[in-house]
Amino acid sequence: MRFRVIEGLSEPRGPLIEIAIPAYNEEHVLAASVRRLHTYLIETFPYRFVITIVDNASTDRTWEVAERLSLELPEVEAVHLERKGRGRALRHVWGTSEADVVAYMDVDLSTDLDAFLPLVAPLVSGHSDLAIGSRLSRGSAVVRGPRREIISRAYNLLLHTTLAARFSDAQCGFKAGRAEVVRALLPAVEDQAWFFDTELLLLAEKNGLRIHEVPVDWIDDPDSRVDVFHTALDDLRGMARMGRRLLSGALRVPVPSRPERLPAGMRSQVPSFAVIGVVSTVAQLILYALLRLLLPVILANVVSYFLAAIANTAANRRFTFGVIGKRRAVRHQLEGGVAFLVGLAVSTGGLAALHALSPRAPRLAEVAALLGLNLFAAVIRFVLLRAWVFHPRRVAVLEEQTR
Repeated sequence: MRFRVIEGLSEPRGPLIEIAIPAYNEEHVLAASVRRLHTYLIETFPYRFVITIVDNASTDRTWEVAERLSLELPEVEAVHLERKGRGRALRHVWGTSEADVVAYMDVDLSTDLDAFLPLVAPLVSGHSDLAIGSRLSRGSAVVRGPRREIISRAYNLLLHTTLAARFSDAQCGFKAGRAEVVRALLPAVEDQAWFFDTELLLLAEKNGLRIHEVPVDWIDDPDSRVDVFHTALDDLRGMARMGRRLLSGALRVPVPSRPERLPAGMRSQVPSFAVIGVVSTVAQLILYALLRLLLPVILANVVSYFLAAIANTAANRRFTFGVIGKRRAVRHQLEGGVAFLVGLAVSTGGLAALHALSPRAPRLAEVAALLGLNLFAAVIRFVLLRAWVFHPRRVAVLEEQTR
């Protein structure tokens, strides 16, 4: 077991976040960085967390410092590996993690820690699958030399042009992912070093997963141990390998879906409402076209909309929200009529605006405008019907009052 019982922690505050810190010969900066990160998370972070230091076969006192920190700080763990490689370190920690969200940061903490909560929040909510800090997106603030700036932009440009990547910054040392998604991707990731996270992102993107980007403030570490030339060569080899896999169709990975975010019942209600809405919209358009032969544009819209509203509310009452019988039917029609009045105001106002701007607008333009306005009004109607007219608790209260 890599996790131990942590004494003295407050009650659980939601999901557990594990932050891996790969370290190779970093005894000079490791203690200060981990203490700074630990203090920041204790004071500002709303979720439970574990910081895991991963010693990548260091030849200095890095492992001693890591062990001391793990004994000193209850939320800090330390792992020692016999072989080097950032990818190997992340694979080891992420692949065995018991956390809900896994992340990593470079040991120098070049990225401003204020970006960490925005990084993990979309993963906790289930909105996204992976999240990356980006030094190349609008809103980021970066301080680094021209050589590394040119190399970084050229590398990401190559990814975009050769592998059709859509994420903006592949190599920023500030990333996170939903643990179940990361575990599903790891067996398909071959690289053990610096190309590891680029490969992970490419696999995620090609399998339809959602990648969230956070603009970051980033200051280059002048004492970085990265061999830029050899890292660049390894990255080019990794890109060539991913290109071959892409052409052969070998990038498909079975990945879990995002957590269900629709409120209870909406999965069945939305399709039913949409089908009824399409049918009633088509019926209204046909009725409107017929009435338009006899009535002015506004009156034809009001009459057709009113008749479609009655049929629409009755159908949604029975099939979308499952209310059976005549009890409260009149009340539901009246309240549903309020929802339709909102839609009527939208469609009528839109048609009036169309004729004010173009008095001689053709009938086809009228019908097209009416279709678009009705689609917008449908969203408003669904919200009102679900949250007010046919809200389950409200329906239950009304039923209880009539007994």
